[in-house]
Amino acid sequence: MRQDHLDGLITFIAVAEEKGFSTAAIRLGVSPSAVSQSIRNLEQRLGMVLFNRTTRSVSLTEIGQRFLARVQPALAQLTSASEELGREAELPTGLLRLSVPRAGYRLVLQPILRRFMRAYPQINLEIRVENGLVDIVSQGCDAGIRFGDAVEKDMVALAVGPALKAQVIASPEYLARHAAPQHPRELLTHDCLTLRHESSGQIERWSFARADERHDLNVKGRLVLNDSQILVSAARDGLGIAYVTSAETPSWVDDGKLVSLLEDWCPAFAPLQLYYPDRRRVPAKLRVLIGFLRTARENPSMLVHGRNTRHCMATESGKKAALIE
Repeated sequence: MRQDHLDGLITFIAVAEEKGFSTAAIRLGVSPSAVSQSIRNLEQRLGMVLFNRTTRSVSLTEIGQRFLARVQPALAQLTSASEELGREAELPTGLLRLSVPRAGYRLVLQPILRRFMRAYPQINLEIRVENGLVDIVSQGCDAGIRFGDAVEKDMVALAVGPALKAQVIASPEYLARHAAPQHPRELLTHDCLTLRHESSGQIERWSFARADERHDLNVKGRLVLNDSQILVSAARDGLGIAYVTSAETPSWVDDGKLVSLLEDWCPAFAPLQLYYPDRRRVPAKLRVLIGFLRTARENPSMLVHGRNTRHCMATESGKKAALIE
């Protein structure tokens, strides 16, 4: 069946039920001539006369009555299905698929996840933890979380999560064997723990800035990793100096297991961003998640962060690649 075979069926049913072209036109919000033309086109495609027409009345032919008996229930089912889907589109229900890095889950989703799932029991979540960049559309995801400088320009994006900056760390054991660097260039003589980006395959450059001075360093080291959490663990084990984000190490620096170096040289990073393809067709399940994340960003005191992050949302409104890519 060709798509054009469906053209005119709504008009046909309206004329049959209203028993007139003018009243059907009023019901459909079109002109009587448009109704007449639509019925003529339908009759030509079907090769049959559906209505008896006089100057005083319009009635179905026998074959028109049989045609109405067949198409009226089918069209009612189509209309009902369309209305039902339309209602569902306005309700926060269904499966919400997200692609996030570890940092995106820990810093952005984990603080709000329990409250969110309690508030919307009709939403199911599938969270794909993947550090490399992925095409969320081809992967069937509703949205993704990445650092702002990694989000494609054709995506709708909003900043989520806490402010972040670079952090250079080493263990007290390492610093007992090697003098702490006082300038970024001194890192070139140290055993640095480096990160290889999963997407590009490149070793990350370490960037530093203070006043008008900037340094982008290709540091060297014997150990290359592709996971920032293991990178921090390796620094804690005294294997070298690592370059991560401030979000990775707060408890270990505070309890003295790691030492933060060159703090006045460490730049801020683009924030984590939630991104999705099209602002005009945002499903309700994603809209309510956006509301939770906006509230969390605007009211960070509502969240309790720690080694085991916990949620604390009061309302349900509306690194860069060294940590992830």
